[in-house]
This record gives sequence, C-alpha cells and structure tokens, in this order.
Amino acid sequence: MPLTSRRTAVFTESLIREMSRVASRHGAINLSQGFPDWEPPAALVAAAKAAMDASRHQYAVTWGAPELRAALGAKIGRFTGVPVDADGELVVTCGATEAMMVAMMTVCDPGDKVGLFSPFYENYNADAILTGAQPVHVPLHPPHYRFDPAELRAAFARGLKAFVLCNPSNPCGRVFTREELLQIAALAEEFDTWVLTDEVYEHIVFAPHRHTYFNTLPGMAARTLMCSSLSKTFAITGWRLGYVHAVPGVIAQARKVHDFLTVGAAAPLQHAVVTALNFPADYYDGLVAEYAASRDVLLGYLDQTGLKYTRPEGAYFVMVDISPFGFANDIEFAHWMAREIGVAPVPGSVFFPAPEHRYMRLNFAKRPATLHAAGERLLKLRRG
Repeated sequence: MPLTSRRTAVFTESLIREMSRVASRHGAINLSQGFPDWEPPAALVAAAKAAMDASRHQYAVTWGAPELRAALGAKIGRFTGVPVDADGELVVTCGATEAMMVAMMTVCDPGDKVGLFSPFYENYNADAILTGAQPVHVPLHPPHYRFDPAELRAAFARGLKAFVLCNPSNPCGRVFTREELLQIAALAEEFDTWVLTDEVYEHIVFAPHRHTYFNTLPGMAARTLMCSSLSKTFAITGWRLGYVHAVPGVIAQARKVHDFLTVGAAAPLQHAVVTALNFPADYYDGLVAEYAASRDVLLGYLDQTGLKYTRPEGAYFVMVDISPFGFANDIEFAHWMAREIGVAPVPGSVFFPAPEHRYMRLNFAKRPATLHAAGERLLKLRRG
C-alpha cells in the first residue's frame, strides 16, 4: 500500500473538536469547542426558512451572492470607516476556516515562512503545513500575553512571506493595542510581508479595550488579507459563512483558490444572512454586553477555585493555569476533568509549538444557566 503524504504526519486531528466528543461521551458540560448554546436571532432563522421556500437551492455566484457581498461590504464599511467595493474586494468562503486557508494559499508558495503568535489557534499551524509553508512562532508572554518587540523583529527578519494576526486573540483573549499593531505594521512594511488577519471576534471586545482593524492602519490596506466570519457574531457556527476582504488584485487571486477549494458557501444561507447584516447598531451593543456578563459568571467561579487565569480582553475564551494539579500532561488532565469533574476543557498544549502542559482553555459562549451549572462543578477543583 503506498504511503500517505508526509504533510499529514506532522499534525493531528483537531483536539478542540475531539474534546467535544469526549464531553459527549462522559456527559460533561462542553466548555471546549467555542460555539454558543442558544438560538440565533429569530429574524435570521425566519430568513433562512424563507430562502429555502424561495428555492434558493442551487449554486450562488462562486465568490458570494451579490446581495450578500453588498450587505457585507456596507457592514464592513460602517465599522471600519472605509468604503468597500463589494464586487472587487470580497470573496465569501465556507467559514473563516476556509478564509484563512484561501488567504495563505493566495500569498504563500511552498517553502515560504509564515509567522504566528504563540499561543495560536490550532488551525493556523496546519494551514501553513498544508500550504507547504514553514511556521515561525513568536511568543506572547503570559500572564498578560504581550510580545517582545525584539523577538517579533527577529521573526520578521527571517524572511516572513506572511504574518498571521488573530485579534481579538483565540485562545488567550488579547486585544492588541493600536500601538502594538503599528509596530507590526512597521515591520510588515520594512520586510515586505503580507498580514493575514483573523478578526472573527471583532464585536466581542470588553471595555475599556477597543478593536482596531489592521487594514485601516496607514499603508496596510494593500498588504492585508482580512479573514472573518459571521458565525460568532450571529450564533451560526454551523452555517459556515466567512469571507476574505482585500484589495481587488489580491481578491482576484483569492477567488481562484476559493473556487477550486469549495466552489462556494451554502446558497440559501448566504441569502438569509443578509437580514442579520442589516441589524441596527444596538444588536452589537447587546452582543458584547451579554458576553461580558457571561465572562463574569465563569470568572467568578474560577475565582472561587483559587486557580490562576488571564482575564480576557476580548473573544470568549479564558486560559487557566492547571500546573498545581501535577498531571503528567494537559491532555491527561482534560480527559480526567471531563470524566470526573463533568466539564470538558481544551488542553492548552494544542496552542503551542513546543511541549507546554500548564494550561487549559475554557469558553464562556454559553447561556448563564449552563455556566452556573459548569461553575458548580468547577468548584470541585477548589485549591485550599
């Protein structure tokens, strides 16, 4: 029997998705995989039903239904303050997962180097490997997850073709300041590097922190591929609707990659989500207020356990130090916690390039009742 490709031997299946299966197996509350446990807005669900009834069953335009791109361009322009050419600057993808793969394959060739902050969302490393690129990791130093400018410069000086920036950051909840982003921008300019941003949590940013769109920084529009999705904003992670936003010459190439990866996202859902993109501004205010309240519920229980954690500035994850428990590794701890405590976390090692077993990641994209139930179970972890 012939061998499978070498690239598949250097990464595993997703541990995040695996922990969802572990949670199900043990009847544990799933605080691992980051999806909400509430219904999307009723108007959005009704729009999906209407799209089905209107026979929107066949392929949409490969790079996105025109009405979706128009609504998406208007929404992006509203929040960034920069007008968007919906016909030339957008490609709709099957979630932000495909968006990042498209972005990386659009700008990188086999053998190129791709910079990543560490800890990183696990897909980025796999994306680079599948592209044939070499990941170059730059540490974000706990507990506050700041980067060392000298370490960042050294990484860019290694000849990065692209740098991946997740802001707000999954898994650590960092929201990078404008000053930090300007440092990254200056290095991208100096070393002629593309910047691939993952901004799926753009609307989940907790005061006093503020989200800065990287492509709005001076000179960055021409070298930024902005990846995002509608999954987290509208509680529709299973709809798999994302996009890449970049200047027309880049999008022309990205559309080719997207076309041969997936052809297109689900047509009826593309038509339906236009309804959500037209929600008023108070929808987004309510969204961040609900997530802030959920964050405070989970952190309140963690405070009672005595475990150390980093307070998230954005997104809906919290990194917790599990080193006091003395397990051989964090995967062993995660399985034990799901089985014995009844709450499933993500082993933190999945977010680091080298062995690192001190952390677990929990998510608070859950209803208050779910978080209170999980919190009562977490109290069994209480440290004396």
